[in-house]
Amino acid sequence: MSQWIYLLLVPAGVLAGITGSVAGLASLVSYPALLAMGLPPVTANVSNTVALVFGGIGSVSASRVELAGRTRRMVPLAAATISGGIIGGMLLMLAPAASFTYVVPWLVAGASSAVLLPRRVRPRTPHRWQRPVLYTGATLIGVYGGYFGAASGVLLLALMLAMTDDTLPEIGASRNLLLGLANAVASVVFVIYGSVAWIAAAPLAIGFLIGGRLGPVITRRVPARPLQLMIAATGFGLALDLAWQAYR
Repeated sequence: MSQWIYLLLVPAGVLAGITGSVAGLASLVSYPALLAMGLPPVTANVSNTVALVFGGIGSVSASRVELAGRTRRMVPLAAATISGGIIGGMLLMLAPAASFTYVVPWLVAGASSAVLLPRRVRPRTPHRWQRPVLYTGATLIGVYGGYFGAASGVLLLALMLAMTDDTLPEIGASRNLLLGLANAVASVVFVIYGSVAWIAAAPLAIGFLIGGRLGPVITRRVPARPLQLMIAATGFGLALDLAWQAYR
């Protein structure tokens, strides 16, 4: 295969970056694209996570309005997600994620269902009992994101919809920041101990950066309910596809 073929990962990364920033489903596009280039599953997973860091950079740089004044709330969530990302990245180096394939479809379907649930009016600051749930959930999603990654954005979106009263654009911006940090720390583990296919990760990262910048612009302009329906429908589609691959 000519090395120039990997340039096709740039437009794939743009589409994945937009999908990830808006719906938290970047890997729905980017992971199959890497497999189509002939990368083994674990190498594709590792390279995808490294490239995803640039999608997070693009999304966060375009979400400064939504993230303004949220530093105090984001620090403990970031610490929880980063811790999980480190654990998940180390787990992937110790044990391939093949066994996870039987559980993932149910996780994705459950999170997609949760996105559609009606929201209760909540105070801007979570109640005392909510904080441990929010932080524990963020840690576990960080572990999952660093280890396997598929639809971790939908899981985090569902958690924050349930535990906060933030708007969908605010939650999207927070989710992109948190997952970007988790992917970054997992990527450090992968760069040191893993086998990153840089010839594929680099063009994909360029596309992610562009698509990540475009995603928040779209989120601000689309009404919340249609966006939730689109995210849930895409998540259900991914769950069905993953279930077919796992149980056929």
